Amino acid sequence: MSEVTYYVALPFVFSDDGIAAGEAAECLSANVAVMRAEALARKPGHAGAIAFSRSGDPATGEFGDAKLIRNSATCRTT
Repeated sequence: MSEVTYYVALPFVFSDDGIAAGEAAECLSANVAVMRAEALARKPGHAGAIAFSRSGDPATGEFGDAKLIRNSATCRTT
């Protein structure tokens, strides 16, 4: 099977232990991932968000390292 690239927006939320990763959202393109990360970073209770991509072969499960597209950190308190 051929290599595919997944684009993801990943929010970070405030937790009892500090900051934790929230629920990742798969996106159709790098631009959509950036826009989604920026929106997630502004949501109440969120510390920020990142947009990243990963490429690899889903048939074998072999993927390269994640590549950061954009960091949308807001780092405000709850």
